[in-house]
Amino acid sequence: MVQELWDNDVNRLKPGKDYRISLQGKAGDTMSVNDGSDRAASPLFTFVDENIFKKETFLAFISLLDNYESDTGEPEVVTPEEIVENHKFLDSIIQTPTMKIAHKYLVEKKLSPNDTKDFKQQLYRIWFELYARRGSSRPDSSGFEHVFVGETRGGRTVIGFHNWIQLYLQEKLGHIDYKGYSVNANSPKPDEEKHILALQFSWKNGIKPKGSIFIGVSPEFEFALYTLCFLTSPNERVKVSFSLYEVEIVCHHYNQKHIGTTYPVLVKYQTN
Repeated sequence: MVQELWDNDVNRLKPGKDYRISLQGKAGDTMSVNDGSDRAASPLFTFVDENIFKKETFLAFISLLDNYESDTGEPEVVTPEEIVENHKFLDSIIQTPTMKIAHKYLVEKKLSPNDTKDFKQQLYRIWFELYARRGSSRPDSSGFEHVFVGETRGGRTVIGFHNWIQLYLQEKLGHIDYKGYSVNANSPKPDEEKHILALQFSWKNGIKPKGSIFIGVSPEFEFALYTLCFLTSPNERVKVSFSLYEVEIVCHHYNQKHIGTTYPVLVKYQTN
């Protein structure tokens, strides 16, 4: 199923052609705001063809990124304009081959409604409905904000933030300092030509000691894949294999109704 989503991700970028990254050094296992352990003097992204951001789903996705208050505990105020932007984004991705395949599969499994309008409402609830994250009494978070935009806890720790487009745009603005790639004894060394990366970075004043992201994929691919994992599996780790990758998708539910967090962990590269 995931292979089919991958094969139909027509808006995916090509490494080395549409974008280039520079991995540089391996990051340390720990990290604090003031330590000097920066294993990457230069930015992660050396080039991105921004014409791709004019494509409908990318455009709609990027318009959502500035709608959030990054600090957890700060209640989110959703304006009517933002609600319109959320719906516009869902309207744009529902039309893509990737999302249509995911929808058809979920209908067959009786996990999603057949009607597109009802399916869109289901997606809205999973991704955009606000809830109170740990330690907060008021709705201050959503699945979308956590996964795709990123949040800070106590101003010092970055939580979520698993999207390459947000990473690129924030790095370009000077808010991100890439510290190097992450590997452990069991994971393969990342590769600048591959679409998945574990990394360390700081964002504004907060730190992300270890994050994991897809790179160069379209917003609709991530949305389709994560929605699929959320609805089909009660497990928090879903093993999937596609293209050159064997990956675990970590997916935490929040009250069984919303996505708490979700991101990819590279297990190994497959040899075809």
